Amino acid sequence: MKLIIASNNAHKIREIKEILYSEFDTILSLKEAGIDHETVEDGETFIDNALKKAREISEISGECALADDSGITAHALGDRPGVYSARFAGEHGDDEANNRLLLKMLEDKDDRTAHYTAAMALVYPDGTTLTAEGYMYGKIIHAPRGNGGFGYDPLFVLDGEERTVAEMTAEEKNAVSHRANALKALLSKLTN
Repeated sequence: MKLIIASNNAHKIREIKEILYSEFDTILSLKEAGIDHETVEDGETFIDNALKKAREISEISGECALADDSGITAHALGDRPGVYSARFAGEHGDDEANNRLLLKMLEDKDDRTAHYTAAMALVYPDGTTLTAEGYMYGKIIHAPRGNGGFGYDPLFVLDGEERTVAEMTAEEKNAVSHRANALKALLSKLTN
């Protein structure tokens, strides 16, 4: 069975392929599948956005499609940026601007706790869907550290860790990340 990942993000694709490789004959990114499509992420939850992306790609390709939506939630900010994480500062995917805005909004806050959420949606050509969520809990530090990862990783220290996620190796991050946790939860549904 073929799986199309509704993404061209190299980090996500590598992580997904490493976890789901045994469940599908072929796993392709949008680019590898020859699909040029951008889903408008207008859902109110991470699951809403993941389902919308997976449904659109499954309809376009006629294959199984997997999509995710993820972001960070700062508890002192009323659970923002949440589903707006990638476009928190306005432009989609401007990690530096998003990080600056998050730090500015947390300047006078004592509560620096936060968590990452990843929602996964798998849609089959017949319309069958499976969803799962995964989390990673920690805190937002006061200044970025590290060169690895992406997004808010230079600001996020996982509970029980001293390093930011951006200071961890890809293998260390993939073992504990919100996306890995969501994929493992999805995998358990696939194998039941």
